[in-house]
Amino acid sequence: MKKILSFLICIFCATSSHAQMPYIEEVRALGAISGQGLACGSSKYDTFELLARAILLTKSPSDKLQNDAIYAYSEEKANAYISKEMDGFYECAAINRRFDNQEIFKAVLYADGTIKMPDGKVLTPRKPYDATMIYKKNPNSLKEAQAIYNGREAKILKVDVRDDTIAAMQQPKTPQPQIKLQNSVSRISRKR
Repeated sequence: MKKILSFLICIFCATSSHAQMPYIEEVRALGAISGQGLACGSSKYDTFELLARAILLTKSPSDKLQNDAIYAYSEEKANAYISKEMDGFYECAAINRRFDNQEIFKAVLYADGTIKMPDGKVLTPRKPYDATMIYKKNPNSLKEAQAIYNGREAKILKVDVRDDTIAAMQQPKTPQPQIKLQNSVSRISRKR
């Protein structure tokens, strides 16, 4: 009996070690990487931010988890930025080299939010959305982040993600379905 039990535990451990990272943990990891890229001024930061946000939206299993993930992503991004600022932006050149050579940049993002990952896996969103609406390049993002992290209150913009494909199939009088991603966080906590 003990041998069978230990065998099953070994199999469980082996299979779970190859399992994918849980959704929130993956989003936290993306946030930490994003914060370092922002702090070090990576040239591919905007592309990373677009892809990371698309992964966050596309992989979300529910609206509640999606909202939790948005907060977790922002919190990790802020923590990584502050950490890099506090260590005097140490080794930013090496961080930028690693940042710019990540596998995520080989992913393909389609207009409806579908993502083809570098390993060939295709991720389709629960609710199709307009991928062009999830991130806009901002040349002042580093200055704005610095001001927010130094104490200025964050300005959270309302983001509406609309689904054009379903709306085209519906009658003209039917309102278009929307996913509202509004977060009213005034300042991101630095505590864990």
